[in-house]
Amino acid sequence: MTDTPFKLTIHIVSSLDGYIAKKDNNVSWFETADTYEKGITATEEQATEFLKKIDCYVMGSRTYEHALELSKSYGWVYGDLPTVVISNRNLPIERNNIKIYSGDLAKLVEERLKPNYKNVWLVGGAALIQEFIRLKLADEIRLSILPILLGDGLPLFEQVGIEQALHLKDVSAFKNGMVELVYEIKKG
Repeated sequence: MTDTPFKLTIHIVSSLDGYIAKKDNNVSWFETADTYEKGITATEEQATEFLKKIDCYVMGSRTYEHALELSKSYGWVYGDLPTVVISNRNLPIERNNIKIYSGDLAKLVEERLKPNYKNVWLVGGAALIQEFIRLKLADEIRLSILPILLGDGLPLFEQVGIEQALHLKDVSAFKNGMVELVYEIKKG
């Protein structure tokens, strides 16, 4: 049996001009009516198989609160997988698989995530993503770009604060006009 190495992936959706939400946190623009004829169509079966490889989610408190709000209409999209919410605030815990963490992010990765999981996805928000990049705690970025210019909103990479070399691992263009870029974060 091969030992799968630990990988922490940043996964985020943005507009072409780099916003992850409108100023009011609205993401209704995620549903695009665009069509790209040469794009691929991911089947539900393929998506399910892909998602089975993820064994833990990490998110910031505002992303968590937004996901809770959306879950009232769409259900909890993160399923029963362990989910770590980074926050200093007292947040409602509505599911047994949710844990709140406040403290050193490097310690979280080294002492809690690496010993217990192999494929962790950091799913937002922007400030937390930037901190994981600054601290060199992430291994990969999966950026899904939707075919829209928002003009204003919550920026993905406002002030990362460091130069970070990346290696393009994969590119996919989908029928709905979304492009997914997968970058390895170069270490060292």
